[in-house]
Amino acid sequence: MADITTFGTASDRRDVQAMTLRAGDLTLRLLTWGSVLHDLRLAGADWPLTLGSPELAAYEGPMDYFGAIVGPVANRIGGAQAVIAGQLCRFPANEGTTLLHGGPTGTQKRHWELVAAGDDHATLRLTLPHGTDGFPGNRVITAHWRLEAPGRMLLDLTATSDAPTLMNLANHSYWNLDGGGTVAGHSLSVAADSYLPTENILPTGERRPVSGAFDLREARPFDLTAGYDHNFCLAPAPRALTEVAVLTGARGIRMRLATTEPGLQLYDGTFLTGGGFPGHDGAAYGKHEALALEPQRWPDAPNHPSFPPVTLEPGEIYRQSNVWTFERP
Repeated sequence: MADITTFGTASDRRDVQAMTLRAGDLTLRLLTWGSVLHDLRLAGADWPLTLGSPELAAYEGPMDYFGAIVGPVANRIGGAQAVIAGQLCRFPANEGTTLLHGGPTGTQKRHWELVAAGDDHATLRLTLPHGTDGFPGNRVITAHWRLEAPGRMLLDLTATSDAPTLMNLANHSYWNLDGGGTVAGHSLSVAADSYLPTENILPTGERRPVSGAFDLREARPFDLTAGYDHNFCLAPAPRALTEVAVLTGARGIRMRLATTEPGLQLYDGTFLTGGGFPGHDGAAYGKHEALALEPQRWPDAPNHPSFPPVTLEPGEIYRQSNVWTFERP
């Protein structure tokens, strides 16, 4: 059975559990708060591969996106509103006039129910009532995590709704494969021929061919000056599981990412902060200490009819699959 302990008590006085899964060379720690990927270790490397904190208050506060399943609509919706089934729905803006990662009480800000767990797998479920943060539908979201020897971590996400709604989930882990310092020594490749340029943090609607620092089709040293917070266009729609990115640390640890999603949001950690809370090693995190690679559908899709849709109808099942494969030298 999975090793299950109490991680802490949330501000609502409910306990949060931590599950430790093991298989092959990987050890994974998950939280029932936000379905957070709290810690990931690779045998032979005595350091964490992701950012996290030993304090639950960090996840209720400034580290609310670290390792979490963000949603129900990951990324941004301009104007914090969208037309759903012919009705204009307004959402509580939480980034200026924009809705970010589903709103102030999104999937990352909630207790998930642990419904099954074993040595190498765990399934968590979240129910979002109709009207939560302005989104219609009673929705049920499931995250199934599992490990496969020697070094694979898998995440399958599903969701249903009893009314027309929007759904676009993403895992928001921050990666530093060297266990500390900035990610300047990493190299990255992304299998995308185009990306979405932005203006005032939102896509302009243009799909631009990659060039310069945004041409990552071949692995290149990670550029901390490029200003990455952009969606890379992997496909016009969800598809079969496909390898889309390879991240390699200066110490030789390599992470291969495969996904069914048509987009990959790359964020370089320019504004990354742990708000003073301790990280895994006890020190607070800062700028460029990690990067995020978030498989998802394209941002602000409700305002761009040419983007892959993020609608979910009653009777449909939203599905997303991701596989991270870790290798050491």
